[in-house]
Amino acid sequence: MTVSALLTQAAAVAAAVGLAPLLAGWVNQCRAWLQNRSAPPLLLPYRMLRKLLHKDAVLAEAASPLFRAVPYVVFGCMVVAAGIIPSLGTDLPAGRAADAIALVGLLATARMFIALGAMDVGTAFGTLGARREMLIGFLAEPALLMVLFNLALIGGSTAIPVIADRLLTQGIAVNPSLAFAALAFVMVLLAENARLPIDNPATHLELTMIHEAMVLEYSARHLALVEWASALKLFNYACLGFAFFVPVGLSGQDAGLTDLLLAAGWLVAKLLLAGAALALFESLSAKLRVFRAPEFLAMAFMLAVLGLLTQLLFSGGVA
Repeated sequence: MTVSALLTQAAAVAAAVGLAPLLAGWVNQCRAWLQNRSAPPLLLPYRMLRKLLHKDAVLAEAASPLFRAVPYVVFGCMVVAAGIIPSLGTDLPAGRAADAIALVGLLATARMFIALGAMDVGTAFGTLGARREMLIGFLAEPALLMVLFNLALIGGSTAIPVIADRLLTQGIAVNPSLAFAALAFVMVLLAENARLPIDNPATHLELTMIHEAMVLEYSARHLALVEWASALKLFNYACLGFAFFVPVGLSGQDAGLTDLLLAAGWLVAKLLLAGAALALFESLSAKLRVFRAPEFLAMAFMLAVLGLLTQLLFSGGVA
């Protein structure tokens, strides 16, 4: 383990924790501009986190120690996931210890705990949101795994930095399997991060909300950690998509400070474009009924399977 690898690892985690709220603020600004509304300040998520961290937490009488521990567990899972995903460079020590399958397990752990915390107090909205969240996760995880299996075939490994390195050395090439995988991944990203058309993060409609229903009972530092973890999850998914489908700008082995600064510039540029694209898509989309969500994620799964089969055919894995 070299000093360069440790520097890349620390910079990746610091960038994720620091830039995640900024990405959420940028998406909110773009949505407001596209919808001809007054845009909120770009730094509003930071102000909200600061305000919540200085408040006193209010807990329900029925809340157990699990309810208080959930925000820390969920936030910790997202920080660890940020250490696995090559956002700035591929020389990640944590990437050698945990591969893409472990990343899916981390995301599933965070989902399980946030659902348990929502049901712990026993409110109707919390239980409703937890059940919907587990339904979405049950349908989204197979599609995500198919995407990762497809990319593992291309990269010859399940380690995310190795896959990103392989795709980076290939350069720009026409690959139908990557096109199918990219479409499936975007659909999973929207579902897993409670974005339109699966959920609308900007509303609190009782009969349609999923994520917001699970966090209604949290306040102060607990709510700050949950919201920060939610922004981190979107950031992690965005960086995972960049590493797989737009790996340009990632630093390689023995990266110096200059390489990391250049990679940070590329990351900011890609986040700006991705945030604007997400806001544009959400402004043009209508929310699906809850019972239509399985059809949406089934389509994502089929696209991922098509990508996997295409890759097997092109690589000669199928006669």
